[in-house]
Formats: sequence, C-alpha cells, structure tokens
Amino acid sequence: MTYNFLYFLEAIPGDVAQGIIWGIMALGVFVTYRILNFADLTVDGSFATGGATAVVLIIHGVPAPVAVLAAFGVGLLAGLCTGLLHTLLGIPDILSGILMQIALYSVNLNIMGMANVAVSVNKFHLVLSSRYINMAILVSLCFAAAVMIVLYWYFGTEQGSAIRATGNNPAMSRAQGINIGAMKVIALAFSNGLVAMAGGLIAQYQGFADINMGRGSIVIGLAAVIIGEVLGNAFFRKGMNFMIRMLFVIIGSIIYYIVIGFVLWLRMPTDDLKLFTAIIVAVFLAIPYLKDKAGHSFRASARKGAGK
Repeated sequence: MTYNFLYFLEAIPGDVAQGIIWGIMALGVFVTYRILNFADLTVDGSFATGGATAVVLIIHGVPAPVAVLAAFGVGLLAGLCTGLLHTLLGIPDILSGILMQIALYSVNLNIMGMANVAVSVNKFHLVLSSRYINMAILVSLCFAAAVMIVLYWYFGTEQGSAIRATGNNPAMSRAQGINIGAMKVIALAFSNGLVAMAGGLIAQYQGFADINMGRGSIVIGLAAVIIGEVLGNAFFRKGMNFMIRMLFVIIGSIIYYIVIGFVLWLRMPTDDLKLFTAIIVAVFLAIPYLKDKAGHSFRASARKGAGK
C-alpha cells in the first residue's frame, strides 16, 4: 500500500473549510459547556434540524441567506425547549438534552419528509459549496468572525455577564437577584441557534441534509473546545481573553478536521472514525490534568528537597 502525501495536502483546504463551519457549531457548545457549565446534548439533534430546515426552505425558493437565518431560529426554539424542560420541570441537564435530541429526530424527519434531501449548487444559489473551496473558506470565515464579534459584545452586556455569573456560581448569582433559570434558557436557546445555523451551512457545503448528520456533533464540538483550550494555554497561558478563547475554538475545530483528514489519508477504516474522535478528545482532555499533576509532583518534590 502506497501513500501519496500530495493527496493529503490537496485535501487540507476542504478540511479547513469544514473545520471553520464546525467551529461555529463548537462556539455554541462553548457557550453551554464552558460559560454556562451545562452538559447539553441537544446539539446532536439541533444541528440536523438546522440543516434540514435550510435545505427544505432553499428547495422551496427561499434565498439561502434567509434559510440560514431560519435555521438559527429553529435552533433557538430547540434550545428554548431544552431550557424549559430543565428549569420548569426540574429535569436534569443531561436528561433534558437527551429528551430534546430524541424528539428532534422525529421533527427532522417531518421537516424533510424523508431520511435525506439533496440541494445542488447547480440548481440553487447557495451560500457556500464544497465545489468552490476557496469561496467556502472565505464565506465561512466571515460567518465565524461575525459570530465571535456578536458573542464578544453580548457577553460583555449586563445580561451576558449574568449568564457568565450563573455558570460560574449559581448559588451566589441567585443571592444577587439573578434569575438563573431565565439565564439558562437564554443561553441554551442562543447556543442551539448557533449550532443549527452551522448545520444549515454544512448542509449547503456538502449538498444535502441527512437525518444522521448531527450524530456525534457534541463530541466534535467538545474536541474543538478542548483542543483550542490546550493550544491557547500553551501559547498564552493565563493571558487569554474571551475573544482569543473563541478564536482558538475555531482553530481547534480546524485542527480536528485536519487530523481526521490525516486519518482518512492513512486509509484507516471509516467505521472507526468515531473511535479516533473519542481518542483525540480523551488525549486533549487528559493533557491539562496530567500537566497539572506533574507540576504538583514537581513542586512537592522540590519542597521535600528543600526541607532536607
């Protein structure tokens, strides 16, 4: 079996384009996982909902940019339902996400009317397409930049600060008069809106929406967040501001897809991609812990040595 490294290099622009689009989805995961401290599994369903909504609307004559905004809207509704299940009915965060994920499977089937729907760049004016990689990279970068600017502004507002406080210390936030239930609902809605918007973009990029296109989205999002944090801490240590953290989430997503591209170039079984993804996430999750543990061991040894 021979390997032509040129094939891997030629595939990198496509990996970068996908990485940026999935990075937008990862920013949604970042909002719930890091800011709100909420384990939201809705994203596996809302990502496909965004893709299904965008494709069906485009086929029925709706302009692609409007379809992307509509995908954002249905994502808001999905996140809103998850938030209400958690805050009004007292269902734990993980279970509320799982319930919405299951419900959205049927919703997505009803939206599309079948398991998958194709949308061709030859028939419709799409926002981006895998046939035009350079343009896809440029457009996805514009979307990612706009999302980061909006998030940076929003989480600097009073309401955004209240959401950050809720995720950091719910008890203290409640004592300060913050309605933590409302903050959770708002953050979950906004997060899933971003996830669904990314789903609408990736559906156009790949030329179809599929009922299973969101499966494993939460793992990819976590991979992007964790990889970005590890790299960001390596470069900036404790000096990362909010914008830099978001930028490294996008970078983490790009690196993830380049790694996946490398695995495919090695002709590893495609059935094992989820296994490779889990291994990548586990490795990057373990790095900060092992590094911190090694630092504590070193300091403990130094103290023992100084005491002799």
